[in-house]
Amino acid sequence: MPLFLIERQFADELELSGADVANVQKINADVGVNWVFSFLSANRKKTYCLYEAPSAEAIRQAARLANLPADAVIEVTQLRPESLV
Repeated sequence: MPLFLIERQFADELELSGADVANVQKINADVGVNWVFSFLSANRKKTYCLYEAPSAEAIRQAARLANLPADAVIEVTQLRPESLV
C-alpha cells in the first residue's frame, strides 16, 4: 500500500487522549487508511504523520471526518541507509 507523509499544523498545543486516538483509528479503519506513527514538534503545534493509504484523497477524507488538519499530503517511498550500503 502507498505511504504518505501528512503535515498538520494546529492552532494550540496538541493534547490527545486515549479516546481521541481511538476515534481517529476508527475513522481511519472506516476509510481504509492506517496511521503508522507520528512525530510531534517541540512546541506541540505541528505533527508529521506517516500513513498507509490507497490514495491521498482517502487521507484527506479521514482528516475531514476526524476534524484534523491535513496541510500537506505527500506520497513517499521508504529509503533506509542500510539498504544503500
